[in-house]
Amino acid sequence: MKTTVFEKVGQVAIENVDKPTIQAEDDVIIKVVRTCVCGSDLWAYRGLEDKDDHSINSGHEAIGIVDSVGGNITTVKPGDFVIAPFTHGCGHCAACLAGFDGDCQSHDDNFSNGVQSEYVRFQHADWALIKVPGQPSDYSDEMLNSLLSLADVMATGYHAARVANVTTGDTVVVVGDGAVGLCGVIAAKMRGAKRIIAMSRHEDRQKLATEFGATDIIAERGDEAVEKVMALTNNAGADAVLECVGTEQSNDTAMKVGRPGAIVGRVGLPHEPKMDMANSFYNNTIIAGGPASVTTYDKQTLLKAVLDGDIHPGKVFTKAFSLDDIDEAYQAMTKREAIKSLIIV
Repeated sequence: MKTTVFEKVGQVAIENVDKPTIQAEDDVIIKVVRTCVCGSDLWAYRGLEDKDDHSINSGHEAIGIVDSVGGNITTVKPGDFVIAPFTHGCGHCAACLAGFDGDCQSHDDNFSNGVQSEYVRFQHADWALIKVPGQPSDYSDEMLNSLLSLADVMATGYHAARVANVTTGDTVVVVGDGAVGLCGVIAAKMRGAKRIIAMSRHEDRQKLATEFGATDIIAERGDEAVEKVMALTNNAGADAVLECVGTEQSNDTAMKVGRPGAIVGRVGLPHEPKMDMANSFYNNTIIAGGPASVTTYDKQTLLKAVLDGDIHPGKVFTKAFSLDDIDEAYQAMTKREAIKSLIIV
């Protein structure tokens, strides 16, 4: 089968490798229909974090068809159409029961990788996989893209809003205009926010944020952005802040734009060397967040919202590529020519 190989900084390529096989009784082999490039994939691609040259572990989001199942799988069968979350919760440990399956305590291999491939082995699949009614051929391209977003970015944006306790009437600031930030706008609106301030410097992302429910756009960064938020909120600050980037600057901004007692929902993969907690102490800022509870949110809320046409998160995929053109897909996001690159397998 074809799979994506991280050759070196600034280059990924396709290589033929053996198709994965069932290795444990709770494994499922999935034939990938659609996958994508995540912003987190770009950290190593841009040389901002270490990754071994010629390593086969790229990508973690997919929808596909069940190819084969292990002996302990009871929830899906070969031929089923599924969403493959990037998290692999068990559904019965304390973390999963509390709605934090992104931190499942039953396994030490809770996260997907190597999904930018024709087939993928999905571990601990019985509870974690999300079965979708029908077959891919029953759905439009737009709907398939929205279903793919439920493997990560829509659930991650929702996680930021949930842990920030966004409620009806809130003023919310979304820091980050990538796919996760844009999905955070959707999530804030779903949870009843009255005012959603999106931080974005890019016109295409500003338009999509507005379409998704943003009421205000701030193009500035750093202290200028903080001043703009304060001006928009009569110097009160936001009730909730969704941090959807993970850089030192984005976290610093997120900590400064909330009112005293605000909750910062952090879902950007952290890359800041350290965090000064003194200001958050004196402002009673509550800090929450981490890996998204993908399976929980999809089962409880998000799959129905997509199937009913209430939300359209698949619009974050603004360019499509074949698997053979995977490096072009990475380049499109690196150059900000695409918000999120879709891979049709």
